[in-house]
Amino acid sequence: MNAETPIRRGRGRFVVALLLLAFAGLGATTVPVRQGSATVITRFGDPRRVLVEPGLSFKLPAPFERAVEVDLRLRTTSSGLHDVGTKEGLRILVQAYAAWQVPADPEKVRLFLRAVRNQPDEAAKQLRTALGSALETATSGFALDDLLTTDPSKLKLSDYEARIKERLATQIAPIFGVTVHQVGVERFTLPTQTIESTVERMKADRNTVAEEIAAKGRQAASEIRAAAERDARGVRAKAGEEAKKIESEATIAAAQIYGDAYQADPQLYEFVRSLDVLDQVVHDGTRLIFKSDAAPFRVLIDGPESLRALQERLEKAKAKEGGAPPSKPEGGGP
Repeated sequence: MNAETPIRRGRGRFVVALLLLAFAGLGATTVPVRQGSATVITRFGDPRRVLVEPGLSFKLPAPFERAVEVDLRLRTTSSGLHDVGTKEGLRILVQAYAAWQVPADPEKVRLFLRAVRNQPDEAAKQLRTALGSALETATSGFALDDLLTTDPSKLKLSDYEARIKERLATQIAPIFGVTVHQVGVERFTLPTQTIESTVERMKADRNTVAEEIAAKGRQAASEIRAAAERDARGVRAKAGEEAKKIESEATIAAAQIYGDAYQADPQLYEFVRSLDVLDQVVHDGTRLIFKSDAAPFRVLIDGPESLRALQERLEKAKAKEGGAPPSKPEGGGP
């Protein structure tokens, strides 16, 4: 019993050592591939296999083969502020970001590993430089109003971001093997000189609009005045015709009245017409020198006699109508 005990102990130690050796060999020859990453198997530094499917794989033990893990998760890189020029030559400051990823493609993984030696920070640095170049190229094809405006129908920010993404993907995909999923603008700002130029241009635009409105107002006012003058001329012409018609009718009526008055009593007609002429000629403070027997001033000399004669004729007319004898005028003869 005592002789068999060392033998059993030796066998147990051998089994344990064998198990440890098996586990060590298994650890040195197996490679776990995690979700969101790829594993590149290199043989003396040369990439031989790229494992992209999650699971467990095998390789030769070091130093023959080594496993290099490549991160396949989505990353973002910001460009920082870049001074770029617009289509009309104005300078603006733009900051953009890019969301990129190493695709689960063995060829793209090899390309990324060779380009930056599996250093994501170096890849981000190179991508930041390419993003600045893409910003400069893309911005030159857009006007400032396409990027900064209060009118949504005129805003072309989506087209601008798509143009940057296209330029960036064209530059980095063949070199680094990465895929650009999204590019967006983080910040727009204007230098002092551009702000002053923009304000002056806005003033000029507003002045142009104001001048157009004023011109339309002046044109409308001119049309209104022309229409009013045309209507006024029509009204004046019609009023002139009506006035001439009324004047001619009044002249005819007056002539008829004068004719009837003259036929009824020529002396009375002459007397009344003489008074009318005197009323038109003589005013306050008027001094006249004339012959006493000259018409129509004779009525001023013979006025009382003419009035007495007129009174006698009126009484005779009344006597004929009423049958009463005519009265004798005062101061008259028998």
